[in-house]
Amino acid sequence: MDLSGKTALVTGAGRGFGWGIAKALARAGANVCVTDIIEEDIATTVQEIKNEGHTAVGAYLDVSQRDMFNAVVADMYQRWGRVDILVHNAIYMPLITFEDTTPELWQKQLDVSLGGLYNGTKAVWDIMKQQKHGHIIGIASGSSLRGFKEEVTYCAAKHAQEGFMKALALELQGTGIAVNTMGPGKPIKTTRITREELAALPEQDKAAWADPADLGRAFVWLASQDTDVFNGLRFDAGQIVDTLNAEGDRFIVTPEKVTLYPDDFKARQDWARNYQE
Repeated sequence: MDLSGKTALVTGAGRGFGWGIAKALARAGANVCVTDIIEEDIATTVQEIKNEGHTAVGAYLDVSQRDMFNAVVADMYQRWGRVDILVHNAIYMPLITFEDTTPELWQKQLDVSLGGLYNGTKAVWDIMKQQKHGHIIGIASGSSLRGFKEEVTYCAAKHAQEGFMKALALELQGTGIAVNTMGPGKPIKTTRITREELAALPEQDKAAWADPADLGRAFVWLASQDTDVFNGLRFDAGQIVDTLNAEGDRFIVTPEKVTLYPDDFKARQDWARNYQE
């Protein structure tokens, strides 16, 4: 799985899942733009990627700010001349009951999760259309399909991301742009845990979580696929990584090999195949 010559922008890449995705894309040869709102975490991720001999730059990015997103993408395009992959991983997720969710907290969560996906897609839209190539990947979770206490806004936004991808995929047929979501598929540490807090945890606690950079290999696999093959679908990184380990990167795709939700995967494929305006 070689992404040499490709460029990727990952939001929320200062730590956690985004950190792992950025590292995996860079290890596959992509030039990676690492974005976050914590500048120290941005610098650390960029340096780690460079220490491994790969290419990365960092940029402060509040994904809820459309002009800021546009500026980061413009700088990235000026530097590398193309934008091939956007992974929108950034999230704002306070655990709070609906009763305690103020209008301001409701709006902020939506602005980061769903608004960030909209802003990012708009920011890369013209470039990817001109290239006739691009992968846009949102982050799915169990909250994309189910509900959880103290996650009303988060679940609403994750459900909405799936609807966004399903509908947009139909409009993108024949453009060379693919839009999909990817869940972790295995337990990962919560975003709220800082690097320092993670280092201080007992090894048995850390062992319960999957390595984000290993899960990031699933994003490399998806970004390596032809854009007219998979569109508007939900994948799960853990399933893909297990399949890669067992069968290699040229495995024959079946829903059971790439997602925890094969029935949903098949239903989306059937809907797109039979869709009539």
